[in-house]
Amino acid sequence: MAKIRPFQAWKPAKGRERDVAALPYDVYSSLEARAAAEGHPDSFLNVDRPELFFEPGHDMYAPEVYEHARTLLWDMAERGVFVKEEHPCYYLYRQTMNGHSQTGIVGCAAVDDYVSGVIKKHENTRAEKEEDRIRHVTACGAQTGPIFLAYRRSEALSELTARCTAMPPAYDFVSEDGIGHTGWIVDGDEDIRTICEAFEAMDAVYIADGHHRCASAVKVGLAKRLEHPDYDGNEEFNYFLSVLFPDEELTILDYNRVVKDLGGLTQEQFLARLTESFTVDFCGSAQVRPDKKGTFGMVMSGGWYRLTSKRAAGPDGDAGENPVEMLDVSILQKDCLEPILGITDPKTDKRIDFVGGIRGLAELERRVKEDCAVAFAMYPTSIDELFCVADKGLLMPPKSTWFEPKLRSGLYIHEF
Repeated sequence: MAKIRPFQAWKPAKGRERDVAALPYDVYSSLEARAAAEGHPDSFLNVDRPELFFEPGHDMYAPEVYEHARTLLWDMAERGVFVKEEHPCYYLYRQTMNGHSQTGIVGCAAVDDYVSGVIKKHENTRAEKEEDRIRHVTACGAQTGPIFLAYRRSEALSELTARCTAMPPAYDFVSEDGIGHTGWIVDGDEDIRTICEAFEAMDAVYIADGHHRCASAVKVGLAKRLEHPDYDGNEEFNYFLSVLFPDEELTILDYNRVVKDLGGLTQEQFLARLTESFTVDFCGSAQVRPDKKGTFGMVMSGGWYRLTSKRAAGPDGDAGENPVEMLDVSILQKDCLEPILGITDPKTDKRIDFVGGIRGLAELERRVKEDCAVAFAMYPTSIDELFCVADKGLLMPPKSTWFEPKLRSGLYIHEF
């Protein structure tokens, strides 16, 4: 069973939500973060990326940088930018993009559920990325970026969400990128009990996005237990900030690949090799967006191609004992990137880069014109495939899923 409990959030004072809310820290480079934060003194990006207050080139992992994050956060609280909820409660957080809405339940997930595998993952994490957030969370004494979790639809939660979101919201604004953000407070005793019991009835919940933030939050909690050996499990450090969405509302975009060169092959030789594993159709200047599993768009300097895998592809999530093998990202890796282009480890090979589907196919064309020899447009991994892989305790290849819209940081903060 999953334990998701209510909490007393620090949240922006009413009317300050748009000023504070910021995209996750890791979607920006340092230069992009400086540009985005300029002129926005209360943007939460300042807390998430405190190196912005130091000279360019300053060690962003230095102790004084993390200490500055703490100073900024609690100074904002003292100035009244943030206020703390009087009682533990849940929150509903709705995001709307291009007419599609997804509504999540904001609560705190249990460290023990991650350790025991009730909270399931589908990606590996890197120690250096974990260490950064461990130091940030520890310095701030709070989790500032929520973990994006998913669950299989619950009738009880659907009914509660529909009823509560029919009420006037606590906030409602549109961010600079056109995404709508709407929030409600769920503080009635019966509603709190309904949410608790609904999650307790679930065998698993799943990390959709934020594997590094999740692993970091868990490690901070476990470290706090060592500092407090008499802990009883109810302390706030035993829980971490999460937003949980029903699977039916989530949108996974394509996560595309671009490659710097053809590994010494000419285009003709490369196309000939592709025909061993794919049906290759030339489409000229017409962009190719894959419309089903097992198909790929490919663009080179000469135009677009449609690739169709010759493998027998089963339905989403149905790939026998190893569903990872039938993911489109795996097929492209096994039948093209590794045997033809020599990319054996896409996590470390500098010849390959990854482009989120939010940037569109035009970005693939731009990369081919500027710095790449070939780009591949992928069919999005499905949420059923993600669940299937995680349920079997397996891991997806890197950069298999791209979720949009991204959760904003700063709307809910969990102090521990």
